[in-house]
Amino acid sequence: MSQFLAELIGTAILVLFGDGVVAGVVLKGTKSEHAGWIVITVGWGLGVALAIYGVGSISGAHLNPAVTLALAAQGAFPWENVPNYILAQMLGGIVGGTVVWMHYLPHWKNTESQTTKLAVFCTVPAIRSQWANLLSEIIGTFVLITGLLFIGANKFTEGLNPLIVGFLIIAIGVSMGGTTGYAINPARDLGPRIAHFLLPIAGKGNSDWGYSWIPVVGPVLGGVYGALVYDLIMKHNARWPFWILSGLILLVVVAAVYRQLKEDQKKL
Repeated sequence: MSQFLAELIGTAILVLFGDGVVAGVVLKGTKSEHAGWIVITVGWGLGVALAIYGVGSISGAHLNPAVTLALAAQGAFPWENVPNYILAQMLGGIVGGTVVWMHYLPHWKNTESQTTKLAVFCTVPAIRSQWANLLSEIIGTFVLITGLLFIGANKFTEGLNPLIVGFLIIAIGVSMGGTTGYAINPARDLGPRIAHFLLPIAGKGNSDWGYSWIPVVGPVLGGVYGALVYDLIMKHNARWPFWILSGLILLVVVAAVYRQLKEDQKKL
């Protein structure tokens, strides 16, 4: 199997399990309806672990453009392979989202809420505030990438690493996923969002393209920054991209806090 096909299949598996558990919990008439957030986070974590088991030995199982870009920024992955990996991951997201739609075919018509249907495929913020939402995605992906790198620096019994990564996904979901739904992966969000746009889903509504940039830009910024911070901590190496991203993320923090303070003042 080629690395391109491995990344495509791995990302499709990840999305099939992840979006599949969301569909089971939120769509009307399923046997797992109302199972709750814990079930969703566990489904995502197990989906990531199984996808890594499936293709990790072939492509390294990035399954996430933020991971690919973070490793490239470290110098641990060739930049010339980045476009190939990201294209495969995006196509995998589309394929996974399409299979979820087919699996739950009778349930789309029975679900009235357009937002609920969209939430099966991609993230929808609990409170829409673009700077705060962007900051949440930056923080979540920063934790993901630093967590992956620290996990990789440890020696586990052979074959346990994917499960530990799955636990990391669950931990991020239960601890930080309540704000934006923790995309922490542009392919996991944008790929299925494209599927939502293209598929003949009964009463689906729009695909919320106005929000779609946040679960792309946030994970990219947070992921690359996480890798650079890891290098700073472990290798005492602070290159120029670290300082540029530090400035950009500081601007996001200031904008998010300033916007929220203004909102808080209006409510007084």
